[in-house]
Amino acid sequence: MNDTCMTDIFKTIEESRQEMVDLLRELVAIPAIAPESGGEGEFEKVECIEKRLGEFGFSRIEHHDVEDDRVPSGSRPNLILWLDGGCTTHRIVIVVHTDVVPPGNLAEWNTNPFEVVEKDGSLYGRGVEDNGQSIVSSIFAIRALIKNGITPSSDIGIVFAADEETDNVKGIKYLIDQGIFQKDDLILVPDHGNSEGNLIEICEKSIAWIKVKTLGKQCHASLPGKGNNAFRAAIRFGYLVDKELHRRFNKTDGMFDHPRSTFEPTKKEENVPNVNTVPGEDVFYFDCRLLPQYKIDEVLSVMRNIADTVEIETGTQIELECILREDAAPPTYSKAPIVNALKKSINMVYRNKPYIGGIGGVTCAGVLRHAGYQAVVWETVNGTAHLPNEYISINNMVNDCKVFTSLFLNAFDTTDNGE
Repeated sequence: MNDTCMTDIFKTIEESRQEMVDLLRELVAIPAIAPESGGEGEFEKVECIEKRLGEFGFSRIEHHDVEDDRVPSGSRPNLILWLDGGCTTHRIVIVVHTDVVPPGNLAEWNTNPFEVVEKDGSLYGRGVEDNGQSIVSSIFAIRALIKNGITPSSDIGIVFAADEETDNVKGIKYLIDQGIFQKDDLILVPDHGNSEGNLIEICEKSIAWIKVKTLGKQCHASLPGKGNNAFRAAIRFGYLVDKELHRRFNKTDGMFDHPRSTFEPTKKEENVPNVNTVPGEDVFYFDCRLLPQYKIDEVLSVMRNIADTVEIETGTQIELECILREDAAPPTYSKAPIVNALKKSINMVYRNKPYIGGIGGVTCAGVLRHAGYQAVVWETVNGTAHLPNEYISINNMVNDCKVFTSLFLNAFDTTDNGE
């Protein structure tokens, strides 16, 4: 693709800046939270996306919805937008996700999390980074091609997947089982990156969410001898596990943004509603992210051994349940076609030298790698996903859109690999 053509496309994207902001504002106003987290799913948000796609003139849209009786709509929607290219044997597929995490403690937000606020060139709101920025950038990248009358050399697809923030069962895993992807697809998952826009993620850690339930005997707090405090047993277990896991699994790997395995106690369920009762049951959770050299079963074994010890010490019962498990997938080949193509496109827009690395988060790319697809993760972000006051830079959203268009038009041009 010649420089004049790319200049025209980039100009179109710049002229769409306010429209991009407006669409993101509209999407953030619809809380697409999974039922596991107390939400009603992604239906209304995807309905909004589909409506806007129709207004933009896109016609080749597929639905691959999954039944879910926990949400009012009765299903979790997966939407795919296709743009026909000159060659159907080559495809570029961008995978974004439509669900978001809950806002958390509202007192820590300076603004309404579901109302986008613009300040100093940034947009604040839950889901603006994870994954709203990329939803908007990918849509407007295809729109820029159409507005300039350009037919790409290959088919282009944008997958709007559900259920990413929980277990992907009703999202990317379902789509893989339906045969949506092809082995030669160039797959980009814009769901992580850095502020310079030069990190291409090719590998991820294993993840395990462990539910810990301690069972004792409820009683009045003034007569603790008549009961057995399940919360105290939980505290004891949590302390010992935290200490031992960090000691046993302490190797580092510089490939990853956080070079160590992590073990974080996170969610805590309510035990008793009043202060003057000793709880007979307590539940909390560990979020574990392991370097690929370690196995989840090793962690579970260590936790079980400590649980057995605490049971003897306290007279309580401790149940461990792995509610989410994703073993690390084989990494994407560092010189895979999608890696080389993306390097070239990043360099065209950001004028920097991209590098490969790994992350502790689990994205749709990890699921795709398990299924044998060479997927990569990239976007330009400030790393505020899941935080209070989540925000993005408008410039990042616009420039990432330019990278996508460059990828769409130059991915199969092998004259320059972007090194």
